[in-house]
Amino acid sequence: MPVFPRISLRHDVTEYLRTVFLNKELLTVVNHHEAEQHFERLLSCLSHPPSHTCVRVSTHLASLEEIRQRLKQELTKHLCASSAEVSMEIFPHPNIPDVLLLPVDGPRPVQPLQFEVVVGAHPKFMKAGDNVSVFSDIDGKCTRGATSFHGQKVFVGNGVAEMDRSAIFSTNELTKGIAVRMTDPLYQSPCFDGVLPSLAFLQNLPSVVVGHVLGPCSGERVLDMCAAPGGKTCHIASLMKDQGEVVALDKIRNKIDRIRQNAHMLRLESIKVFCFDSVKAVSSDTEKLSETEGPPFPPESFDRVLLDAPCSGLGQRPNMACTWSLKEICSYQPLQRKLIHSAVSLLKKGGVLVYSTCTVTLAENEEQVAWALKTFPCLTLVPQQPT
Repeated sequence: MPVFPRISLRHDVTEYLRTVFLNKELLTVVNHHEAEQHFERLLSCLSHPPSHTCVRVSTHLASLEEIRQRLKQELTKHLCASSAEVSMEIFPHPNIPDVLLLPVDGPRPVQPLQFEVVVGAHPKFMKAGDNVSVFSDIDGKCTRGATSFHGQKVFVGNGVAEMDRSAIFSTNELTKGIAVRMTDPLYQSPCFDGVLPSLAFLQNLPSVVVGHVLGPCSGERVLDMCAAPGGKTCHIASLMKDQGEVVALDKIRNKIDRIRQNAHMLRLESIKVFCFDSVKAVSSDTEKLSETEGPPFPPESFDRVLLDAPCSGLGQRPNMACTWSLKEICSYQPLQRKLIHSAVSLLKKGGVLVYSTCTVTLAENEEQVAWALKTFPCLTLVPQQPT
């Protein structure tokens, strides 16, 4: 049965990651061979879906158990309507009080069909209603809109075509929507479209952990510096029971509406959203001594600051191909340090700063934390809870 390979990276990126990873692992393992095995397992994990679907629940609106029961009822109703065979086991996370986990079923014994579709390509003869097998291009070389593909690919499941090629290319730009509706995926988990939208929010477990490590309290003023699409912003507001103020900044205008939409959907009113570059978020006007409504802000304006920094994103999963060059992978460190400068300036004495990324490189994680501790003597590293 086909299964996902390890993530496909450029050779120079792979060797760079191997070098830094092995140097770190050799401090804790017995020999080089064991460290190499750890590295290969990391690359394999990155190309596979997590073993569980993580759902963050709105505990500011209802209890965890109440939401668990309602979620089970709603998903059972949806599954009965679709005749899908998915386990309805839903259980609370043992250490995170606002997380529910659903086991992912896979890899399942799904057999490829005769008609194949590669993500990004659009076969000339595909018609709406066709049963198709969906493959992913693991080298990232598929040309958008190509009628055929002969590179390396991996099977991800079967589905039904919702559009034919003429519908997809009915305008100068690709039509937005579902080209293939997956009916028999290799890894299966319930669909959450329209299911308890104000109470259940799909969010990766590490992203949820970030909010708890920040530890916001009701009545505080908290800054989320690179906030879009707003999952962590909304979690912060929920942990504060929507009492206080959460300021969300993002410099990309078309992402700002997504933060507002998520806040509205989750019934959160304590979030204030601004389109602003967080590198410039500290006011240079020494006469602005009081806290202002919007950016830039005076120094020491916030009780807690979350800097979920722009990064190379190599920790996101499942990811079967990354075509970025080593230069691109290593390009984020200067921006991250500028953002850390702003974060430290905006934090009140005795406040809490959490720095997080969704990548696995030491240069963007451990090395940045070490640099910050050396550059800003006012910072002290403390153990995170939960770990």
